[in-house]
Amino acid sequence: MSGPELAAVDGLRVRVGARVLVDGVSLRVLPGRVTALVGPSGSGKTTTALALLGAYPEGARVSGTVSLAGAGGAPIGHVPQHPGTVLNPARRVGVLLRDLARVHGGGPEAVRRALRDAELSEVDGLLRRYPHQLSGGQQQRLVLAQALLTGARVIVADEPTTGQDPATAHRLAALFRRLAARGTGLLLLSHDLALVRESADEVVLLADGRAVRTGPPDEVLCAPARPELPPVRPALRVRPVMVPTQAAPVRLDVTGLTARHPGGAVVLREVGLSLRAGECLALTGRTGSGKTTLGRCLAGLHPRHEGTVLLDGEPLPRSVRRRGRQRLAAVQYVFQDARSAFADHRPVLDQVARAAVRLRGRTPPAAAAEAAALLAELGLDPAKAARPPGGLSGGELQRAALARSLIVGPAVLVCDEITAGLDADTRASILAHLADRRDRAGLALLFVSHDPAAVDALADRVATLADGRLHPASAAHPFGRQGAAPPG
Repeated sequence: MSGPELAAVDGLRVRVGARVLVDGVSLRVLPGRVTALVGPSGSGKTTTALALLGAYPEGARVSGTVSLAGAGGAPIGHVPQHPGTVLNPARRVGVLLRDLARVHGGGPEAVRRALRDAELSEVDGLLRRYPHQLSGGQQQRLVLAQALLTGARVIVADEPTTGQDPATAHRLAALFRRLAARGTGLLLLSHDLALVRESADEVVLLADGRAVRTGPPDEVLCAPARPELPPVRPALRVRPVMVPTQAAPVRLDVTGLTARHPGGAVVLREVGLSLRAGECLALTGRTGSGKTTLGRCLAGLHPRHEGTVLLDGEPLPRSVRRRGRQRLAAVQYVFQDARSAFADHRPVLDQVARAAVRLRGRTPPAAAAEAAALLAELGLDPAKAARPPGGLSGGELQRAALARSLIVGPAVLVCDEITAGLDADTRASILAHLADRRDRAGLALLFVSHDPAAVDALADRVATLADGRLHPASAAHPFGRQGAAPPG
């Protein structure tokens, strides 16, 4: 299906100070078609897409035209890469959706239909929760359900498979095709090239703010590489895992961990695991299985749990409020939603450096120099990091979030989907840095991920969460390895 364009961008140029974020980009959103924007982090994808919503960076000078004439006055649906930023944390999911449905002439059945269409299950339990009680992947699908309730004819989806397991990502691709078949126009921003190939009709490749290649997915994604264009095929260049010996000390030992949501719903049941110095345990499982909750328990961010967590043989308090500086530094957590982990109006570089001042007692000048060096190692220009979070892309913020955790010298690092939504080169760089820290400094890693290539590149052992319980990986599991040792 196609017809008159629903939305159009012509010759868009967005400049902030001396920086050109988008330089002459044009694209069309047509009914019944999915247009995908691809390209490395910082290439201008989000800035281009947000132009359809009339949103620009602070202080931006804009030229070119944006037309929504074909949308018929309907709202533009937006599924942001960091969905927590657009959800009201004080209202339960059911209240949010029922109020939205009433505004747009729907009732309870419309809410349930939108949730089912967005691939959200266990609807009754979900409606009673608050947004922060959902995983990142569930939050993304909740925002998609909101867009469906509004009757949006144009939907902008920014990295919608971030934090989604492969089966859910495949179903989302099918959902996008079904939405297109109803006449919806979709603008998809993604580093997930499998999703792009499966769902997109047209692909626009951005580099340095310019559209450098446009065409069908097979033509754009499979064209011979040219030096002036960024790579679009995923590739990992992490060196082989060096499995730690059994003589390495146990850094983290967890027994009988049972966690609950407010109201008493059990999320984790009698979980046990151990992590040795210099070891990486990958944690996989369906979206919403409790992986993030487990990581937050270890970091002291979810105190509603029972059981024992030992760090170097000593009990670790359940809450960060009861952990001193040394223990706060020892167990660090890198959030999936990197943007929400930073204060809005302070430069990112300052926030990274502040962690070293607060937890390691470094002087501000020494911490700033160390932060700049570490950010550069992770591929983030310190000059970019001197901006507030709004001036960085999602991938750039993810590198900054990792730097803020690493700068305090942790013994244990919990990484929650930190490679989701990253371009191939950035992902490979981050994994290589983690592997180096693991091998040189004995860093113990709990690596939460739906990314099988990343798991294969980094993990010594793999375990799966299902039904609140932790299971050793098996050959039957898509991420499993033959002979993986059981956790604990």
